[in-house]
Amino acid sequence: MTVFDPTGTDAHTLGNSRGMAVTILGYGAIIQSIVVPDRDGLLANVVLGFDRFSEYVEKSPYFGAVVGRYANRIAGGAFRLGGVDYQVPVNNGPNSLHGGIEGFDRQHWTTSGSDGSSITLRHSSADGDQGYPGNLAVSITYTLTEANQLQLEYTATTDAATVVNLSNHAYFNLGGEGSGSILDHVTQLNAGYFLPVDASLIPTGEVAPVAGTPFDFTNPKVIGRNIRDGRDIQIGYGRGYDHTFVLDGWSADSSDLAVAAVITDPGSGRRLTVSTDQPGVQFYTGNFLDGTCTGSSGRVYRQGDGLCLETQHFPNSPNQPRFPTTELEPGDMFRSKTIFGFSAE
Repeated sequence: MTVFDPTGTDAHTLGNSRGMAVTILGYGAIIQSIVVPDRDGLLANVVLGFDRFSEYVEKSPYFGAVVGRYANRIAGGAFRLGGVDYQVPVNNGPNSLHGGIEGFDRQHWTTSGSDGSSITLRHSSADGDQGYPGNLAVSITYTLTEANQLQLEYTATTDAATVVNLSNHAYFNLGGEGSGSILDHVTQLNAGYFLPVDASLIPTGEVAPVAGTPFDFTNPKVIGRNIRDGRDIQIGYGRGYDHTFVLDGWSADSSDLAVAAVITDPGSGRRLTVSTDQPGVQFYTGNFLDGTCTGSSGRVYRQGDGLCLETQHFPNSPNQPRFPTTELEPGDMFRSKTIFGFSAE
């Protein structure tokens, strides 16, 4: 395994007694590697990324980063809040993606505590940063447990009304980083509904049942089974899966965690179980990986070589009053927790 070159940022490795190790970067609060055993105890890194800091700055498609101030898309980069119109940078076709041109993924976060199994990173986003209102104070704590769980806990506070949607953009390949396609991974999503999108990948406002569509992962299914189904316009819009799944049983009145997704790689036996308190998960199958990035293994990343499970609120919520709110007021605190749990069978 290539050793990371941290020139320009700090790098911290968390470990446990079972051989699992996670490396976190100060830049972008990035998960640079997650090393876990397979069914035979063989260790491998299971997230896509680079072995040089400069590559994260120059060409990373959000590998492992915390994205915000607003994860996912806002239509036209425009929204209205408290009677005031706001415009944020458009950086993804006609829309704003992951907070804009200089989002949280491109910031140097401050490390405020690390004890070998846990680390907290903080970032201050000034009023007007990327067009968003309010001075926002953000933190994320990564904790690695003896049960091979990586816990992500986010907080945010503001001094003026704003919108917040935070997520982590790790690309997983349970066969090992650089091992090829994830289309043979078996996936179950605890979501009976998903959000259809338009041609620019903005939700239409409809909450549609997955039953009878390629988006039905309520029972375990190989990712590649329906991913080339040209009869479904949603598959065409996303070039595969790039959609928010509405998680079963979520309630705005509860902070309980529920299992959102279970992914298994038949070859290695590695299994990833994702639990969260968020209402949705963006399931993305690396459709825009195009061979321009070479990973830490020295292998080129191509379409379908990684998958993302971005736990979050819904895209474009500031413009969709029927969606769960992403507004944050002074005196309130945004809290969110997600767990990436690893095992082998």
